[in-house]
Amino acid sequence: MENRRIRSRGIEVNTMAILDASGFVKATQDLSDDRITFLEAVRSASLVPDNGIAPTYKMFEAIFQILKEENSLELIMSSYQLLNELDKRYPRVYTSKVELSKLPSPSNAPELVVVEEAWSPFTFASDSERDGANKNSGESFDSTSLRNMLLLQYLTSVLEGDFVPRYSICKDIMNWNLLRESLLNMLLGSRRISYKGLIKDCVSIMCEMSHVHTEISHDIRLPENSAVEQLEDCDAAVAISFPEVKKCTCIALQKLLLMAMELDTSKKKADILGLTTRADGLRTPAVEIIQDELTYNRDALFPFFQATSINSVFNEPKWKLELIIQYFQKYIAKPSTRTRQSSDPMDDATYDGILKSFSNSNCAKNIIKKISAEVAQLLLAHAFQAYLSLSSQHSAEGICQSKEDVRESSLVEICKNIISAFTNLRRIDE
Repeated sequence: MENRRIRSRGIEVNTMAILDASGFVKATQDLSDDRITFLEAVRSASLVPDNGIAPTYKMFEAIFQILKEENSLELIMSSYQLLNELDKRYPRVYTSKVELSKLPSPSNAPELVVVEEAWSPFTFASDSERDGANKNSGESFDSTSLRNMLLLQYLTSVLEGDFVPRYSICKDIMNWNLLRESLLNMLLGSRRISYKGLIKDCVSIMCEMSHVHTEISHDIRLPENSAVEQLEDCDAAVAISFPEVKKCTCIALQKLLLMAMELDTSKKKADILGLTTRADGLRTPAVEIIQDELTYNRDALFPFFQATSINSVFNEPKWKLELIIQYFQKYIAKPSTRTRQSSDPMDDATYDGILKSFSNSNCAKNIIKKISAEVAQLLLAHAFQAYLSLSSQHSAEGICQSKEDVRESSLVEICKNIISAFTNLRRIDE
């Protein structure tokens, strides 16, 4: 261990010497060459050898600073790729491996391993470290946008790498402390950000990027005459890469929302078991924030659920079904009183219950007064798609966590109910 520390220190001295004191002050060709050499040196020392040494804190910080501040396409992509490859090779959080010869038992269950001294791009201390890293140096505006999107993708991957191992263990053994200490929980609970604003911005950006990506995918040909005018002030390579980068950014935002919703579910379970404290605070569930955003911003409803390709904006079946059910529940009238004769009340908290509500003419008319028939048909169709995806899963782990248990109603009955619901909607809309 001591030898590795000495080697690591030696690598840090040699690689950091490539970056002089002015390495992050002004952008010149010489300094850009120095930074490229630095990134190649880190790759050669930490990734190429089988027994490579993990970069030190200062080396990680220097790579991340290059990603934050550079406008050069080569340096942006090189630093982004290097950070991702280093995270895969040297994870900050992971689960210990269990020998296959041993039978599964609580004594030899996988344990969470957290590298305490590992570098992280997230700091939850003071705001004094914030600087003007986002200033444009006069180069093409597209390189700045590309840099910011790649930065967002990387930060999301860091959150995912920290959250997924913790969540996988907590699914089997509820240990709220593991999730309480996750970067995601600390980020969402930080006073430095607006939690609701973050969730709403994610939804808004996802919908906007989905709309742009759909337009681009319909015509992937490069512009001819207009290309000269549009590319005079921007890098052609950046412009060509934009559609793919935007699609990956949209996927990263979806992952962020999914992790936030899974965290809310785990926190709710921990609260029921009495494992939470006042220090955990209160947060509006991400599902409710998304639902409210879609309710009051109808323009976001179609792009959020519209699946024009396999890269749809929100294609996680469990949470898609959950969101649609909660959306409809806001518009389904609740009976003021219940009689003893209603021993089998209509359960509008399930997809089958929603379909039965639309099969009732009076109930369907009341819903259509508040939302259009077009919106209702869109959501019912996407809910049916999510229902089919869940019913085809062999494992029931993800199903049981949702309000909708796909095993309660047969698929044949669901199909009959959705035909009845669409027939009723068409009759009302005529």
